[in-house]
Amino acid sequence: MKWSARERTDVTGIVFHATERRDAVVEFYRDRLTATVRLEQPDCTILEFDGFLFGFCERAEADDCGILTFVYPDRDGVDAARDRLGDAVVEEPRENETYDIYQCFARDPEGRTVECQAFLDDAVDIE
Repeated sequence: MKWSARERTDVTGIVFHATERRDAVVEFYRDRLTATVRLEQPDCTILEFDGFLFGFCERAEADDCGILTFVYPDRDGVDAARDRLGDAVVEEPRENETYDIYQCFARDPEGRTVECQAFLDDAVDIE
């Protein structure tokens, strides 16, 4: 069923990125970060990770700006993601006192920054 804008109680969004290597990029997020394919379109793939929707569309040039941040419930989740990311990791897991998070950084096959983080303050609830 389609809902009008006034009838919707939940709102979601999708962040799209241009890619020159859709298959490799989609495989990276599926295999290393356990994202699932939600929709295949003629030149775009929409992925989902725990409610975070993001897509990659084949274009002449890749977008590699911004950060795709994947939020985990705890340090163990970040550490497990780090293990799956393997050689893509560019910054090992560490505490960031400024934001009270535990985080690591990686690069996807086209050079986009990927962050895996967990909030350390139990009072923070972003769900």
